[in-house]
Amino acid sequence: MVTGAAGFIGSAVCSALLDSGHRVAGADNLNPYYDPALKRARLARLADRPGFEFAQCELADPAAAADLFDWVRPETVIHLAAQPGIARSLTDPNAYVQSNLVATANVLEQCRRLRAAHLVFASSSSVYGANSRLPFSASDPVGHPVNLYAATKRAGELMAHSYSHLFGLPVTGLRFFTVYGPWGRPDMAYFRFAAAMAAGEPVTVYGDGEQKRDFTYVDDIVEGVLAAASRPPAGDPEWDAAAPDPSTSRAPFRLYNIGQGGLVTVNELLEHLEALFGVKAKRRYEPARSADMGATQAEVTDFRSATGSCAATPFDVGMKAFAEWFLSYYRPK
Repeated sequence: MVTGAAGFIGSAVCSALLDSGHRVAGADNLNPYYDPALKRARLARLADRPGFEFAQCELADPAAAADLFDWVRPETVIHLAAQPGIARSLTDPNAYVQSNLVATANVLEQCRRLRAAHLVFASSSSVYGANSRLPFSASDPVGHPVNLYAATKRAGELMAHSYSHLFGLPVTGLRFFTVYGPWGRPDMAYFRFAAAMAAGEPVTVYGDGEQKRDFTYVDDIVEGVLAAASRPPAGDPEWDAAAPDPSTSRAPFRLYNIGQGGLVTVNELLEHLEALFGVKAKRRYEPARSADMGATQAEVTDFRSATGSCAATPFDVGMKAFAEWFLSYYRPK
């Protein structure tokens, strides 16, 4: 079962699982955070594929979550449903509490009730918050989130560990680093920049544009999700409670980063888009936002060692694929 199946990453994960011969039940609430037409278009690409079924479901409703799990009775659950985005968490915190805390708690409870073999869930590089030492390691302490979105994602990790500890539920959490590519999320900076440039509108840049991100192509993320899903974690008997590593435990629980490992500034991103679209961006600089992180970069050695998966798509290759899709989807010939 894949939750968030109409989402950017969720729909791509469903497609890859079907390609591998799996039966997949997708669930999504199709909320209007961004245009649901894009979500329905992603689902339309899956709808007629053998082995795929879909249910519209509000996972924050415990009864609806229970009905979904009773219908599917999944062996493996890939929980990607969430309320994303930092800016909205400043104005609509309840949406994040419901989607990222309540819904995740309901998924955990249903996995416990039906004794799922493995739960894989999406976390975020945002959990590193005020940390400044790069690259970020999953073994780093992450006690200083700088926005509510990050706080809810970290809380999801903690709830997941408690279920793993108490009930022996195998759980893997994956911290995604700035995922981009075709069929992406319109609220993300690269997508918003592309849309503004295509419309001849100004591009708003917060701060000086030198903020750095570890951009990770969606196909690499999907490969990592599938690799993790096929390898339920075991408890670490060497785990030291006197010097606890947050990424592992004596319980069957593990946290990993999935990132490309590179650094691209916002200004460099704009330069790539300018070259791809043949348009000079009209840049409008605004003051930096305190909810934004200065830089993100993933340390991925442990994930590569555990799964053999490695995010390797060069940024220029992935961004070219996005630009081609964007122009095809929004400006068909």
